[in-house]
Amino acid sequence: MSYLRRAVIAALSCALTGSPPAGAAEPVGQAVRIQTEVRGAAGPLAVKDAVHRDERISTSRSGLGQFVFRDGSKLAVGAGSSVVIDRFVFDDRKTVQKLTIAAAKGTFRWISGNSRHSAYRILTPAGTIGVRGTIFDFYVGGDGTTAVVLLSGAADFCGPGGCRQLTRRCDCVVAKPNGAMSDTGPVNRGTLSALGNQQALPFLSGQQRLSSGWSGSGCGLAAVLQIRPDKLPPPPSPRVDAPPTATEPEQPVKPPKPHKPHKHHKPDRPDRPDRPDRPDRPDRPDRPDHPNGHARPDRPDRPDRPDRPDRPDRPARWH
Repeated sequence: MSYLRRAVIAALSCALTGSPPAGAAEPVGQAVRIQTEVRGAAGPLAVKDAVHRDERISTSRSGLGQFVFRDGSKLAVGAGSSVVIDRFVFDDRKTVQKLTIAAAKGTFRWISGNSRHSAYRILTPAGTIGVRGTIFDFYVGGDGTTAVVLLSGAADFCGPGGCRQLTRRCDCVVAKPNGAMSDTGPVNRGTLSALGNQQALPFLSGQQRLSSGWSGSGCGLAAVLQIRPDKLPPPPSPRVDAPPTATEPEQPVKPPKPHKPHKHHKPDRPDRPDRPDRPDRPDRPDRPDHPNGHARPDRPDRPDRPDRPDRPDRPARWH
């Protein structure tokens, strides 16, 4: 596949210029992962296909391509994106003297390789991203609005409105082609609102997953968008051919238990009537007075008993 693509690119160069220019089909890297549809200058790309200088790479609305350049630097191209490998100058020490990438639209992740930081440049409609030993995501909207989110190392962004430094993890800057540029600050939901696209940074929000070794901090966007990372599919692992193995039969699904009928509500027991109060006992009438209105006469006093006479002395008895 790679040989056929190089032959097509060389033939196109000869047809346009009359002679094969030196290095016109020079491979600068290769595809290591292709999802859905990713196209190059000669048609659809497959894993291990080479990519070349001045070649435009584009993805479908659900496509994803991951590429590794000859110096070890990496570029992930998200869904609905377009990018051109604008300039590539390779030396004999497995490093590049110059690698320039022009991003037209879409979302990307960049991971620096073995070359000097100053060798890398990424061009966007709103300005230029300077790389300083870095991992970062960047997005280019349909109107040229550009956002850069730092994940590791450091970077700077320069446009008509000046330059911004990104030095802390999750630092972000948003710029427009007319020179308007935000201050550097943490990426958040407001960043997506400013870009007018909730899917602008899919590698951070978890809407697209990269292979192992390409991942970085999500900066909390997955939680902001209420996407649970544990519910996302795991990143693909390298393909390894293995002999087919017998699959275990699926266990039958147990039918759900029928719901028990609800018990009827037992009516409340009526309240027992209050016991009537016992009537008060009538007062006892007063004892009537003696007839004729006269009170009972007092009993006369008993006369005093006369004194008993003294007993005469008894004469003495002589012996």
